Amino acid sequence: MATKTEAASIAGSLQRGKACLRCRKRKMRCDGVKPACQQCIRAKKADGCEYDDGKGKTRTQILRETIARLENRIRELEDPEYISPAVTLYDPNLHQRSGSSSSISSAGGTPLSASHSPFASVDSTNSPHDSWTHLPSVPSPSPSPFSPDLYFEEAKVQPPFELALMLLDIYAPHRQQSGLLLHTERLRESLSLPPSEQRHPVLMNAIYLWACFISRPEPLCQHEEHYLARALEAIGEAIRLGNHALDVIQASCLLSMYFLSNGRMLEGSYHASAAVGLAVQCGLHRGISLDSQSWIPQSADSFDIKPVKDLSESERVLTFWQVFNLDRCWAVVMRRPSMIPDGPDGWNSINTPWPLDIADYEAGQMHQGSSYLTVRSFLNGDVSGGYSTQAARAKATALFYRADEVVSNWDPRVTPSGSLLDDMQTLERAITQFVPSMIPIHQLDAASPEDKPAIIVAHTLAQATMIHLYRRFAQSDGVSYAKCLRAAHTCVAIIKHLSEADFTLLEPIISHCWTDAADILMQELNNLETSWPLMNSSDVRNEIGVLLYAVTSLGSRFPLLAEQQNQPWMRPLYMAPSPRPISRDGMDKVQLQQQQQQPSPQRLQQQSYGLPAESPGSRLERSSTCRRVSRTTTQ
Repeated sequence: MATKTEAASIAGSLQRGKACLRCRKRKMRCDGVKPACQQCIRAKKADGCEYDDGKGKTRTQILRETIARLENRIRELEDPEYISPAVTLYDPNLHQRSGSSSSISSAGGTPLSASHSPFASVDSTNSPHDSWTHLPSVPSPSPSPFSPDLYFEEAKVQPPFELALMLLDIYAPHRQQSGLLLHTERLRESLSLPPSEQRHPVLMNAIYLWACFISRPEPLCQHEEHYLARALEAIGEAIRLGNHALDVIQASCLLSMYFLSNGRMLEGSYHASAAVGLAVQCGLHRGISLDSQSWIPQSADSFDIKPVKDLSESERVLTFWQVFNLDRCWAVVMRRPSMIPDGPDGWNSINTPWPLDIADYEAGQMHQGSSYLTVRSFLNGDVSGGYSTQAARAKATALFYRADEVVSNWDPRVTPSGSLLDDMQTLERAITQFVPSMIPIHQLDAASPEDKPAIIVAHTLAQATMIHLYRRFAQSDGVSYAKCLRAAHTCVAIIKHLSEADFTLLEPIISHCWTDAADILMQELNNLETSWPLMNSSDVRNEIGVLLYAVTSLGSRFPLLAEQQNQPWMRPLYMAPSPRPISRDGMDKVQLQQQQQQPSPQRLQQQSYGLPAESPGSRLERSSTCRRVSRTTTQ
């Protein structure tokens, strides 16, 4: 009875600041009974009933001390000259003098500035616990490496060493997918160097952005916007300093690929243009031995790029071809001219040697001699040099853009000129010489996991080049149509060598090549189902199904490619029936019934998938061509 009376007396005359932390937070009347007040007992929160009475540190105070130590440690890493003050978050004497335990003071009694904290400032009238309620609940003072409040809000703080290594490990298998040709081991080593010798944050944040992006839908992807903002903010600083040009170029390429992959085409084009402009200004397209190129005017000094250790030469080469692949491939997709000059003279031509594989550079191999008119010589039939996987990827890009460049100059209302036909034959000859230099398609499964994605993209780009080159002539020329159809069949054959793991590593540009192949196969399906006599179309339907599966699988990882599922060539496929049964003699049973009924050509056209009709002569010519191509492919 006395206890209840005493508790009521305490509750009625409890001094300000004597309530437990839980009652303060919820603004409830607290009776001040220890070890647990009645409010906490009724809420079954007796274990969480804490008092900030100056006689001991609460868990909240311990957590605040830990955060302050982490902030000081981060400042020490960023600025070696920074002297960390001894921070005292709890001073019983100060509490007795001021009557409040909410002060955060240094050894000299100076409160910490709000600008030093990564958290939002709060009203000073709030209680200490109210000021930190947004902190995650942790069982111990040790912070979680994924705590967003600790590592993802301060704009000037890099992630902890362990978290940075983890993000690099996530990103490393996808570097080819994002277009970055770089030594990931050097990036790891850079994290252990003093801040002044590390790679610039603009590059590292772009890499961390991609690590979060490819982690979708895992929780790590929620930090994409954080690293995107950090990378964009760091670009201006890196350009102002002027000694991290390679980092800015590489980061701009990564940002461009990130935006393009997410369907943000304008932003992607902007950063691609920035990367190309800076790369050209730095003279990356002019090769690696600038001093020996006497044809460069003395007044045209290039932007000086300070070398990065002993790999500066290889990194210059790899960075240029990263920009080249981005610019030329996506120029075709976005229907714009390339921004990298490649003229006939030395000043504006590409003279950078074909890249070696990163393993070759790590083994100490370097480029011998100098290169001249690298891309133009290759397109004109020079197949010497450049046998690495990365060189094959760059050569495929050169072919892909050149085909679009050649046919875009032709007006369908005008008969093709002799020069146009010569350019087409020259390019086709370059394709036929290039494809055998790579691992054959039937041996793709034997390729190393690191090289396989690049080889697949190179093979697919080569076949898409053939389609781009002859597609505009295929409507009226059976030979051109046969070449396009053969290339489309080859694209499907390549897809059949892909595993589920391979789809996670492919570049998004490959989906546009699959779209080109699907256009040809849809036209072939229309030809087969509107020809007379009717022919079996199940093989073509199955091939279109393979392309549909490939685009859908890749689209689940890239929002841009998911939009292709709404393209015109996809809609008829969803409506198409499954392959029909075949009788023992090879005749489609449904086709046999239709043949007996002898439907009219108009009726057959109505059963097609909305594709434009052709003249009977052209249709028969194309059908016979199809049979020849099918026999050749089977053999």
